[in-house]
Amino acid sequence: MAVGKITFTKTEREKLAEVLWLLNWISVVTGAILFGLGLFLKIEIQKWQEVMSEQGILYVPHMLITTGLAACGINYLGSKICLDCADTNKFLRWKLVMMPYIVCTFFFTACVLAGALMCYSIRSQLEETLYLGLRNTMRFYKDTDTPSRCYLKKTLDLVQIQFQCCGNTDYRDWFQIQWISSRYLDMTDSAVVE
Repeated sequence: MAVGKITFTKTEREKLAEVLWLLNWISVVTGAILFGLGLFLKIEIQKWQEVMSEQGILYVPHMLITTGLAACGINYLGSKICLDCADTNKFLRWKLVMMPYIVCTFFFTACVLAGALMCYSIRSQLEETLYLGLRNTMRFYKDTDTPSRCYLKKTLDLVQIQFQCCGNTDYRDWFQIQWISSRYLDMTDSAVVE
Protein backbone atom coordinates (compact mmCIF):
# COMPACT_ATOMS: atom_id res chain seq x y z
CA MET A 1 0.00 0.00 0.00
CA ALA A 2 1.38 3.40 -0.99
CA VAL A 3 1.40 6.31 1.44
CA GLY A 4 -1.68 8.55 0.98
CA LYS A 5 -3.43 6.11 -1.32
CA ILE A 6 -6.05 3.66 -0.16
CA THR A 7 -6.57 0.50 -2.13
CA PHE A 8 -9.53 -1.80 -1.81
CA THR A 9 -9.96 -5.41 -2.73
CA LYS A 10 -12.88 -6.27 -4.98
CA THR A 11 -15.08 -7.49 -2.11
CA GLU A 12 -14.28 -4.43 0.02
CA ARG A 13 -15.12 -2.14 -2.90
CA GLU A 14 -18.42 -3.99 -3.43
CA LYS A 15 -19.34 -3.80 0.27
CA LEU A 16 -18.50 -0.09 0.43
CA ALA A 17 -20.51 0.55 -2.73
CA GLU A 18 -23.52 -1.34 -1.30
CA VAL A 19 -23.41 0.59 1.99
CA LEU A 20 -23.11 3.93 0.18
CA TRP A 21 -25.88 2.91 -2.24
CA LEU A 22 -28.15 2.11 0.73
CA LEU A 23 -27.33 5.42 2.45
CA ASN A 24 -28.12 7.32 -0.75
CA TRP A 25 -31.48 5.58 -1.07
CA ILE A 26 -32.29 6.40 2.55
CA SER A 27 -31.53 10.01 1.65
CA VAL A 28 -33.80 9.77 -1.41
CA VAL A 29 -36.65 8.59 0.84
CA THR A 30 -35.86 11.40 3.30
CA GLY A 31 -35.97 13.89 0.43
CA ALA A 32 -39.36 12.53 -0.63
CA ILE A 33 -40.61 12.95 2.95
CA LEU A 34 -39.33 16.56 3.00
CA PHE A 35 -41.09 17.20 -0.31
CA GLY A 36 -44.32 15.76 1.12
CA LEU A 37 -44.04 17.83 4.30
CA GLY A 38 -43.48 20.96 2.23
CA LEU A 39 -46.59 20.26 0.16
CA PHE A 40 -48.63 19.53 3.30
CA LEU A 41 -47.46 22.75 4.98
CA LYS A 42 -48.17 24.80 1.87
CA ILE A 43 -51.70 23.40 1.63
CA GLU A 44 -52.39 23.96 5.33
CA ILE A 45 -51.09 27.52 5.25
CA GLN A 46 -53.18 28.30 2.18
CA LYS A 47 -56.23 26.68 3.77
CA TRP A 48 -56.00 28.87 6.87
CA GLN A 49 -54.46 31.94 5.21
CA GLU A 50 -57.54 34.04 5.98
CA VAL A 51 -56.89 33.74 9.70
CA MET A 52 -53.16 34.43 9.48
CA SER A 53 -51.63 37.87 9.43
CA GLU A 54 -49.90 39.03 6.28
CA GLN A 55 -46.31 38.06 7.00
CA GLY A 56 -44.10 36.39 4.39
CA ILE A 57 -44.20 32.88 5.86
CA LEU A 58 -44.78 31.03 2.59
CA TYR A 59 -41.07 30.66 1.86
CA VAL A 60 -40.82 27.81 4.40
CA PRO A 61 -42.93 25.30 2.41
CA HIS A 62 -41.21 26.35 -0.82
CA MET A 63 -37.83 25.76 0.81
CA LEU A 64 -38.91 22.31 2.02
CA ILE A 65 -40.24 21.38 -1.42
CA THR A 66 -37.05 22.56 -3.16
CA THR A 67 -34.81 20.83 -0.63
CA GLY A 68 -36.77 17.59 -0.94
CA LEU A 69 -36.57 17.60 -4.73
CA ALA A 70 -32.86 18.44 -4.67
CA ALA A 71 -32.21 15.67 -2.12
CA CYS A 72 -34.03 13.15 -4.30
CA GLY A 73 -32.09 14.16 -7.42
CA ILE A 74 -28.64 14.39 -5.85
CA ASN A 75 -28.95 11.16 -3.88
CA TYR A 76 -30.47 9.26 -6.81
CA LEU A 77 -27.40 10.24 -8.85
CA GLY A 78 -25.22 9.25 -5.90
CA SER A 79 -26.83 5.82 -5.68
CA LYS A 80 -26.19 5.30 -9.42
CA ILE A 81 -22.55 6.33 -8.97
CA CYS A 82 -22.10 4.04 -5.95
CA LEU A 83 -23.66 1.09 -7.72
CA ASP A 84 -21.44 1.56 -10.77
CA CYS A 85 -18.31 2.08 -8.67
CA ALA A 86 -18.54 -1.47 -7.37
CA ASP A 87 -17.22 -2.52 -10.78
CA THR A 88 -13.70 -1.28 -11.58
CA ASN A 89 -14.45 -0.84 -15.28
CA LYS A 90 -17.53 1.30 -14.61
CA PHE A 91 -15.66 3.30 -11.97
CA LEU A 92 -13.43 4.85 -14.64
CA ARG A 93 -16.52 6.36 -16.28
CA TRP A 94 -17.41 8.22 -13.05
CA LYS A 95 -13.86 9.12 -12.01
CA LEU A 96 -14.03 12.70 -13.31
CA VAL A 97 -17.49 13.27 -11.79
CA MET A 98 -16.59 12.06 -8.29
CA MET A 99 -14.89 15.21 -6.95
CA PRO A 100 -17.58 17.67 -8.18
CA TYR A 101 -20.24 15.30 -6.84
CA ILE A 102 -18.58 15.14 -3.41
CA VAL A 103 -18.25 18.96 -3.29
CA CYS A 104 -21.88 19.33 -4.36
CA THR A 105 -22.98 16.83 -1.70
CA PHE A 106 -21.13 18.65 1.09
CA PHE A 107 -22.53 22.00 -0.08
CA PHE A 108 -26.04 20.57 -0.22
CA THR A 109 -25.67 19.05 3.26
CA ALA A 110 -24.65 22.46 4.62
CA CYS A 111 -27.70 24.00 2.92
CA VAL A 112 -29.98 21.36 4.45
CA LEU A 113 -28.57 22.04 7.92
CA ALA A 114 -29.01 25.80 7.44
CA GLY A 115 -32.57 25.20 6.23
CA ALA A 116 -33.34 23.02 9.24
CA LEU A 117 -32.09 25.73 11.59
CA MET A 118 -34.12 28.32 9.69
CA CYS A 119 -37.29 26.20 9.92
CA TYR A 120 -36.75 25.73 13.64
CA SER A 121 -36.17 29.43 14.21
CA ILE A 122 -39.30 30.40 12.23
CA ARG A 123 -41.57 28.44 14.57
CA SER A 124 -42.10 31.46 16.83
CA GLN A 125 -42.79 33.68 13.80
CA LEU A 126 -45.42 31.20 12.61
CA GLU A 127 -47.07 31.23 16.04
CA GLU A 128 -47.03 35.04 16.10
CA THR A 129 -48.51 35.16 12.59
CA LEU A 130 -51.31 32.87 13.67
CA TYR A 131 -51.87 34.80 16.92
CA LEU A 132 -52.11 38.19 15.17
CA GLY A 133 -54.23 36.75 12.38
CA LEU A 134 -56.70 35.16 14.79
CA ARG A 135 -56.92 38.38 16.77
CA ASN A 136 -57.71 40.38 13.63
CA THR A 137 -60.15 37.75 12.41
CA MET A 138 -62.00 37.83 15.71
CA ARG A 139 -62.22 41.61 15.44
CA PHE A 140 -63.85 41.31 11.99
CA TYR A 141 -66.01 38.30 12.93
CA LYS A 142 -69.18 40.37 12.86
CA ASP A 143 -68.53 41.90 9.42
CA THR A 144 -70.37 39.33 7.33
CA ASP A 145 -71.69 42.07 5.01
CA THR A 146 -68.24 43.38 4.04
CA PRO A 147 -67.16 41.79 0.72
CA SER A 148 -63.53 41.11 1.66
CA ARG A 149 -64.47 39.77 5.12
CA CYS A 150 -67.63 37.79 4.46
CA TYR A 151 -65.90 34.40 4.80
CA LEU A 152 -63.98 35.18 8.00
CA LYS A 153 -66.82 34.09 10.28
CA LYS A 154 -67.09 30.70 8.59
CA THR A 155 -63.31 30.22 8.52
CA LEU A 156 -62.89 31.12 12.18
CA ASP A 157 -65.76 28.81 13.13
CA LEU A 158 -64.05 25.98 11.22
CA VAL A 159 -60.71 26.69 12.94
CA GLN A 160 -62.34 26.58 16.39
CA ILE A 161 -64.24 23.39 15.57
CA GLN A 162 -61.29 21.57 14.00
CA PHE A 163 -58.74 22.54 16.65
CA GLN A 164 -61.26 22.44 19.53
CA CYS A 165 -60.35 25.91 20.76
CA CYS A 166 -62.23 29.05 21.62
CA GLY A 167 -60.75 32.48 21.01
CA ASN A 168 -57.08 33.16 20.59
CA THR A 169 -55.88 32.08 24.04
CA ASP A 170 -59.18 31.10 25.69
CA TYR A 171 -62.91 31.86 25.66
CA ARG A 172 -62.44 35.19 27.49
CA ASP A 173 -61.03 36.71 24.29
CA TRP A 174 -64.59 36.91 22.98
CA PHE A 175 -65.60 39.16 25.91
CA GLN A 176 -63.20 41.89 24.76
CA ILE A 177 -64.65 42.39 21.28
CA GLN A 178 -68.02 43.05 19.67
CA TRP A 179 -68.63 39.85 17.73
CA ILE A 180 -72.34 40.18 16.96
CA SER A 181 -73.20 42.14 13.84
CA SER A 182 -74.90 45.47 14.54
CA ARG A 183 -77.50 44.40 12.01
CA TYR A 184 -78.90 42.04 14.66
CA LEU A 185 -78.69 44.47 17.58
CA ASP A 186 -81.09 47.18 18.65
CA MET A 187 -78.74 50.09 19.19
CA THR A 188 -81.54 52.18 20.74
CA ASP A 189 -81.63 49.83 23.73
CA SER A 190 -79.30 51.09 26.51
CA ALA A 191 -78.44 47.53 27.65
CA VAL A 192 -77.21 46.69 24.15
CA VAL A 193 -75.11 49.85 23.91
CA GLU A 194 -73.34 49.02 27.18
